[in-house]
Amino acid sequence: MHKFDNSFLANTYGRLPISFSHGEGMWLYAEDGKKYLDMLGGVAVNTLGHSHPQFIAGLKDQIQKLIHTSNYYFIKEQQLLAKELVSITKMKSVFFSNSGCEANEAAIKFARLYGSKKKITEPEIIVMENSFHGRTMATLTATGNRKAQAGFEPLLKGFMRVAFDDIPSIQNIAKSKNNVIAIMLEPIQGEGGINTPHNIENYLAELRKICDENDWLLILDEVQTGIGRTGKFFAFQHSKIIPDILSSAKGLGSGVPIGATLINEKVSNVIEPGKHGSTFGGNPLACRAGNLTIKILQDNKLQQNAMIMGKKLLNLLSMQLKSKGYIKEIRGLGLMIGIEFTVSCYQLMSMALSKGLLINVTSERVVRLVPPLIIGEEEISYFMQQFELLLKDFEKEVVNG
Repeated sequence: MHKFDNSFLANTYGRLPISFSHGEGMWLYAEDGKKYLDMLGGVAVNTLGHSHPQFIAGLKDQIQKLIHTSNYYFIKEQQLLAKELVSITKMKSVFFSNSGCEANEAAIKFARLYGSKKKITEPEIIVMENSFHGRTMATLTATGNRKAQAGFEPLLKGFMRVAFDDIPSIQNIAKSKNNVIAIMLEPIQGEGGINTPHNIENYLAELRKICDENDWLLILDEVQTGIGRTGKFFAFQHSKIIPDILSSAKGLGSGVPIGATLINEKVSNVIEPGKHGSTFGGNPLACRAGNLTIKILQDNKLQQNAMIMGKKLLNLLSMQLKSKGYIKEIRGLGLMIGIEFTVSCYQLMSMALSKGLLINVTSERVVRLVPPLIIGEEEISYFMQQFELLLKDFEKEVVNG
């Protein structure tokens, strides 16, 4: 069999010709022994980097005790994780699932259930252009990406779309529509190109105000922005508001699949046994991973490190790239950074391998950097050095070629 044989895999990914044997800290090691600086972090998943000793020890302990039972019974680790998340967010309760799209699917279902209790028979949720909420039918419909939606029509009813960071458009809807039940958005758009609001505190405050005035729910998709990535545990904590529904996944399990949908009291009050469920959701192993992630993150002040290292990286990139005419904008918050090009830069993902870097390109023109939160100055210096060499190759082969 060829080393990179795709013949038995569904053709859903454009995979790069590389496979990793192990990882340590910020580094992944290919089967040929070459090491790569991981600036992608499994797409904002590997909060603690790779093979964190405390995390691995905790997982081994849990595997030896219990991996899975069922939500027909109480699960200690699930209760502990739910209590911790509620304490951090000031929400009321948590539903556990296995991924970000499942967490968002639950958010949409809970919002519709809330609308049903209000006797709204054709509920609508306001969603954003360039958003990404998942690939299930409901989350795909909520997603603002026609390329991702193409071929899966008919999509679901019940969603209306506005521009991101456009309060007047939502205010106009509030004046004319009486069947809206919620606004759903990412505080910072990840797959859409690391799009940040002009002022995240004011933007979320305005959305909260509109929802309160119209008895709508505010749903925040923090699958990518959560678990310390932006310098706060959740991005909404850069403001003074609290959402009605909050989704989390990715970094919550540091590589172990887990999703969580947090709800406030008024949403919690409309849910009863049998309305939603998940066979694997919140099992002992996944929740132990969540508890370990939160403890290690807090003990090592990793969300503070995300803010400090993120500012350093953003400043260095701004200085290094300011003279390059093909760079449109550098933006982000904490360790969630986007470098927007004026030309397609998708080639950079494969080109970066020769420089020992793992990066990602999203929206065709945005280099997305979402490294593990353990990154330090030494790794940032290495990245800046290698990224400069990468851009020289890019200029020669693409920009000037």
